[in-house]
Amino acid sequence: MPLTEDAVRETLKQVIDPELFVNIIDLGLVYTVVVEPVGDKENIKIEMTMTSPACPAGPQLIGQSKQVLAALEGVGEVEIKLVMTPPWSPDLMTESARDQLGIF
Repeated sequence: MPLTEDAVRETLKQVIDPELFVNIIDLGLVYTVVVEPVGDKENIKIEMTMTSPACPAGPQLIGQSKQVLAALEGVGEVEIKLVMTPPWSPDLMTESARDQLGIF
């Protein structure tokens, strides 16, 4: 069964920001997800950002994202590109994340 963008995003909800204790999807850190079939595997390309350019958790979040995606059946390569444009803002968070952080 081919992977979908929704399945990738759902899997990435396992990656929790260690400072905010909210997953990277609900925080709005993942901008784009592309799933490309290559032979009998599917490569995943992601563009994501951090809450700030100097975010100390950046390497950890990228590493965990690669780890959870590589564990999916049928995944080949996982490429994660860190982008700072557009800059992250709290407006990108889901309602659930805002509730968890007490932002109204």
